[in-house]
Amino acid sequence: MTEWKSAELDAVGRAGELRIAGRRKDGTLRKLIIIWAVRVNDSLYVRSVNGPDAAWFRGTQSAGEGRIESGGVTKDVMFVRDDSVDEEIDAAYRRKYGSGSAVRAITSDLAISTTLRVDPK
Repeated sequence: MTEWKSAELDAVGRAGELRIAGRRKDGTLRKLIIIWAVRVNDSLYVRSVNGPDAAWFRGTQSAGEGRIESGGVTKDVMFVRDDSVDEEIDAAYRRKYGSGSAVRAITSDLAISTTLRVDPK
């Protein structure tokens, strides 16, 4: 596995939004969708506010790979289910995006069930 470069991690971690696309089994990319992402330590995490039925989330599952664009960084990535730091991810979402209804949704049990670590390829 490749590690994030510090500058990439900083740029994506600071950006307000992230564009994400899963890769189909034939290698082509799906449409880029805007979502929220947070940094916890030296990793990036995303969740589906609409749970596992959201089209973008399902698209990350077919090949487990895709692409992100955020903060001036474009990167091919792997999506890895990771529930080891869910409380820290919840806190990171609250710090970055506040405490409104959207943050309550992204920290709900439904969204937590879709937590993905985004690893560079």
